[in-house]
Amino acid sequence: MRVLVVQNYDNTGLGQVGAALGEAGAELDLRRPYLGDPLPRDANGHDAMVVLGGGQNALADDDYPYFPALLELTRDFAGKDRSVLGICLGGQLVARAFGAENHIGAAVEFGWRGVSLTAAAKADPVLGALPEDFPIFQWHDDTFDLPEKAVRLAGNDVAANQAFRIGRAVYGFQFHFEADRPLVRDWSTSFASLIADRHPDWAGKLDDEIARNGPDADTAGLAIARAWVATI
Repeated sequence: MRVLVVQNYDNTGLGQVGAALGEAGAELDLRRPYLGDPLPRDANGHDAMVVLGGGQNALADDDYPYFPALLELTRDFAGKDRSVLGICLGGQLVARAFGAENHIGAAVEFGWRGVSLTAAAKADPVLGALPEDFPIFQWHDDTFDLPEKAVRLAGNDVAANQAFRIGRAVYGFQFHFEADRPLVRDWSTSFASLIADRHPDWAGKLDDEIARNGPDADTAGLAIARAWVATI
């Protein structure tokens, strides 16, 4: 199993997705196109693709000129029935790849927040075994409309489209289910000044937030990660 991992920003990571891929014995092909790494021309050399998040928005082609090629690559993976996973910015790019409109600055969330599954999620192979409501880590300003042929799987009162599926195994997630407690602590250090500018109370309440929401969020996130890996 060879999985393409597209990293779009410094200090992002696979977190629980990496753990699930490791359990499955996957070979990872990590590309950092924002630093000049070339993207594959098509999906032929890989069994699946993960597109990670980032601080930029999904329409920032001028600053990230590889975005259009990434959109085309996403469609190629889907057309060849290979699993795709987009998280946060990655999910926004998957939505854009299939014709949905992105809305910049229209849905600001940070920290652990609740999400609710839709009725359609009960039959979904990745989300079907999860509780109807669970906390999960969020860090985004933007949101997106649902692509025309997508199945809406989760939402909340800030962003109606928190998770969707296209076809068999192309998934877009707005929330950071990969972000377990260690990864959130790492982000809270790596991006401390950025977070403090907008959420000055975060450092003081991090431990309480981790204790309150971390266990349930980590359980849900690892279940999602393992179930997505199983689609490969």
